[in-house]
Amino acid sequence: MRGQSRLDSLGSILAGVAHRLGLESKLFEARLRRQWPDIVGEPIAAHTRPDQIRFKKLYVLVHNSVWLQQLTFLKPVLLEKVNGMAGQPLVTEIVLRVGEFPADHSSTAAGAAFPDPPAVQPSLQLLQEATLHTQGIQDPALREHLITLMAQALSQPAPPPRSSRQSP
Repeated sequence: MRGQSRLDSLGSILAGVAHRLGLESKLFEARLRRQWPDIVGEPIAAHTRPDQIRFKKLYVLVHNSVWLQQLTFLKPVLLEKVNGMAGQPLVTEIVLRVGEFPADHSSTAAGAAFPDPPAVQPSLQLLQEATLHTQGIQDPALREHLITLMAQALSQPAPPPRSSRQSP
């Protein structure tokens, strides 16, 4: 056990737990969705939405083929901005797809974020596993919230295949 004089920040504790549970990519996706307008700028964010990250590829939905063509030239810059926000190279490629996203999220000026999938009731086994990983957290309310959050994240089903067209 570590000495009492060394204090870790909550962020570093959560980062360690996320790493052990393999949640880094999912947490990064959620952060990317929330901060998309800040990362790419309002003009691009008004016509795009980050969809998912799979095998270090960021899939981005684009309103139409004109935007897809223009953004093809900006991929290196966008990739640099996304990885800059992450602080490490979590994404190696950006895949642009023409697709539709909800009209109520087309205005990013108010800070609208791409919605997260609905929560699924976690199994008892996932709750127990999350409990084991949070034993070091002293605040009971924070510990319970973190247990629930981790178990729900692990309970999420894989997203269904998209029917949107893929870029050439």
